[in-house]
Amino acid sequence: MTGHRIFAMPFASVYPAYVAKAERKGRQRAEVDRIILWLTGYSPAAFAAVLESKADIQTFFADAPTMNPARKGITGTVCGVRVEDVADPLMREIRYLDKLIDELAKGKAMEKILRT
Repeated sequence: MTGHRIFAMPFASVYPAYVAKAERKGRQRAEVDRIILWLTGYSPAAFAAVLESKADIQTFFADAPTMNPARKGITGTVCGVRVEDVADPLMREIRYLDKLIDELAKGKAMEKILRT
């Protein structure tokens, strides 16, 4: 499959960037983890195992237990691209996560981020 370069990157190498972005804005690693677990359905133990395994981003999302159906309600832009208009399904999942982390960094309440 031909895809974006990011698809082959280990999720464990991208995860620290998400955490750093949140922490720079006064948020916590636990909040980033909560968002990732909400989006993907991983348990905390399974998520830790994925990070240790150095699985690439494509595998991380492909092996996600249950992608949250409420993710379809995530709209807006990330880097000037509307997340709901991204054609590639895997890139759309990545953009959903990017958008949620952006919302966290901007100080949005967790209930709103998780669409509850």
